Amino acid sequence: MSNTNLPANAVAATANLSPPHPLIEFWHYFKQNRGAVIGLVLVGIMSLCALFAEWIAPHSAIEQFRESTLVPPAWTATGSSKFILGTDPVGRDILSRLIHGSRLSLFIGLVSVTLSMGVGVTLGLIAGFSRSWTGRFARMLETIIVRFMDILQALPSLLLAIAVVAILGPGLMNAMYAIAIVLMPSYARLTRAAVSGELNKDYVNASRIAGAGNLRLMFNCVLPNCAAPIIVQATLGFSTAILDAAALGFLGLGAQPPTPEWGSMLASAMEFIQSAWWVVTFPGLAILISVLAFNLMGDGLRDALDPKLKR
Repeated sequence: MSNTNLPANAVAATANLSPPHPLIEFWHYFKQNRGAVIGLVLVGIMSLCALFAEWIAPHSAIEQFRESTLVPPAWTATGSSKFILGTDPVGRDILSRLIHGSRLSLFIGLVSVTLSMGVGVTLGLIAGFSRSWTGRFARMLETIIVRFMDILQALPSLLLAIAVVAILGPGLMNAMYAIAIVLMPSYARLTRAAVSGELNKDYVNASRIAGAGNLRLMFNCVLPNCAAPIIVQATLGFSTAILDAAALGFLGLGAQPPTPEWGSMLASAMEFIQSAWWVVTFPGLAILISVLAFNLMGDGLRDALDPKLKR
């Protein structure tokens, strides 16, 4: 029946039944988790600090004020308004180093998660599809990939990262490679499990009948339907990458001085933990808040993207 034969209020009611835009629906479910919104705000602030560090930071991250070593925060009795969060043992402004360190932490997380997700998702797709391929080697391929991921996950993540950095040598890029290797099994196993659940569905069989090849089935048909859990895992992987990078920096295997990295800032200030509390407190709080923010945002993404959790 044409809409011209319906009353005006019926036409309006019919128009209101149209499904909402996916972004509007996503935000509707995401904002129901207040912790996720707080995490999103904190990640946004951290991203702004990383992008505009040169303009936000009051001083250079490596500039030394030799006459102002171990100055306490500005709100204490002996503090200085020139250094809001105080200075470190060589006179560098802690606030400026924390702001520049946010850029480094986000860069480490972005590179590590991108590398691990790219390799892990590819291996997971191959492992998931290999069971539908013919040939003895195809079946062995899944076993090889799964067992290799099991071996990597059986090792403690920090111990594996230390072993990789010990082989490659200390440094920021090698630390990111090590973190990527540590995170890779999670994406591979998650993708394989998601692909296994999608292969028997009608749209995959229809694509096969239509003549779609394996690559088209992998990346155009199946992978988009497995994107939701991978996105959530990538968000949680950011927090793991930041924490592991701080641990490697604390052990002297990550970013090397005078690079403003939060873990190396903690390592260089351990001997002043009793005499100058601010030198270790603020870098530790920066690591805590950033990891908590990404975890909260990941929980919100899981609630918003998983149809089973939508109310």
